[in-house]
Amino acid sequence: MNAMTKPLTAVAVAADYKPPVEVSIARTLNDLMQVIALRAVVYMSEQDCPYHEEYDGNDFSGATHLIARVGGEPVGVLRLRWFADFAKLERLAILKDHRGGRATILLIDAAFELASRKGYRKIAGHAQPRLIAFWKRKYNGRVRADRPSFVFSDYEYTELEADITPSADAITIDTDPMVLLRPEGEWDRPGVLDRSAARAMGYGG
Repeated sequence: MNAMTKPLTAVAVAADYKPPVEVSIARTLNDLMQVIALRAVVYMSEQDCPYHEEYDGNDFSGATHLIARVGGEPVGVLRLRWFADFAKLERLAILKDHRGGRATILLIDAAFELASRKGYRKIAGHAQPRLIAFWKRKYNGRVRADRPSFVFSDYEYTELEADITPSADAITIDTDPMVLLRPEGEWDRPGVLDRSAARAMGYGG
């Protein structure tokens, strides 16, 4: 992955990118408003996607949203949906002035990192034909065999997949239950319920 040690807790990329790029998981209503606003700019405004097609009923269905920010301003978003044996990368939207740059790469890297930490071995997605070469080169992606391209919202897409190596400390059913209670992507830092457990221990003294 590229210049990212803790991609899911808003850590800057390489120092040569000014202002720094940060990626974080959408956790608050304000975060989700930024996701919705940015996708409206990219898909509804630039690509003339109808509202009911862009907001398709899957934004709260086993989904995690990532936000890339530059100087605190949202410049890119991405949606991951979780299925039994694969993660699906969707709704990647980058503001025009930031396309092809570090914000795009860092956002996608964060998605792969999160899927790896959750123990996934495969990530799926779809891309417009002009972007297939990028996915092959950067993420060792491959076009799914014997699967024809398809069209929605007036654009053609091709199915892609890539392999993921699960993290050495991937989350499993045997992970400490207090770790499983922590916020998505922040399993390495104590959360509010860890403090709750410490308070409960004090009651028994």
